[in-house]
Amino acid sequence: MFNSIAQLIDLAEAESKPISEIMMEQEINVSKRSFLEVYQDMERNLDVMQSAVDQGVGGVTSQTGLTGNDAVKMKKYIESGQGLGGDLNLLAIAYAVSTNEVNAAMGKICATPTAGSAGVVPGVLFAMNEKRNLSKEEMVRFLFTSGAFGFVVANNASISGAAGGCQAEVGSASAMAAASLVEVAGGTPEQSGHAFAIALKNMLGLVCDPVAGLVEVPCVKRNAAGASNALTAADMALAGIESRIPADEVVEAMYKIGLTMPSALRETGRGGLAATPTGNRLMQEIFGAE
Repeated sequence: MFNSIAQLIDLAEAESKPISEIMMEQEINVSKRSFLEVYQDMERNLDVMQSAVDQGVGGVTSQTGLTGNDAVKMKKYIESGQGLGGDLNLLAIAYAVSTNEVNAAMGKICATPTAGSAGVVPGVLFAMNEKRNLSKEEMVRFLFTSGAFGFVVANNASISGAAGGCQAEVGSASAMAAASLVEVAGGTPEQSGHAFAIALKNMLGLVCDPVAGLVEVPCVKRNAAGASNALTAADMALAGIESRIPADEVVEAMYKIGLTMPSALRETGRGGLAATPTGNRLMQEIFGAE
């Protein structure tokens, strides 16, 4: 049983197993279910993610009209060959946006770790699949690795925007995706930990300020940024770059930062972008004058 990232990495190294394997074993022990049951549950999560990505790039619009069809634009931009950021990065952005547009349109997604941050992990995973042609097992293991790091964050800090700001949602999702990318790319458990720490550090202090209180603006585009951040952190870790602050201390710092954030910046829709003139106008157009 692990309760920290340090313990998770120590277990993986001591037993010469990937982090995904450690997470599967813990889930089996805690849930008292068989390997097949645990594995098939994660396969179903993967299928839900695939459906959301496919639906989003096909074009969806939310009921409010605040979000929609940006994934379609991104996919066309990639196909034009004019992209500046490289296909892996641009695909991750497209698929992250796609998933969150489906969420905003009341479609079915898999919370990773929350609905508002549900685009980052699948965005990165399905982009990586196009680049490396991953096996189904590799994709499922990617999700178990994400789950292992998300488990630690959820139990030692927060994955709630209302409690800790968007750093706790998109920040955590980005760090989870970065750690999983490292494993699927052949990195070590220690490198996964560094990727996690680097990604989360990059998003510390990110506020949760949804316009009109809806999980649309700026949430969808923040998932795109979270996907790009995950790729950057993973590449840095795979290059041998280390986080000077241990991953568990980064998680603790994120938690403490969330505690000091004013409530206006924690999912209340009363501060940040939500409080701008345009943010207020959009709220009035959607819900009517107060």
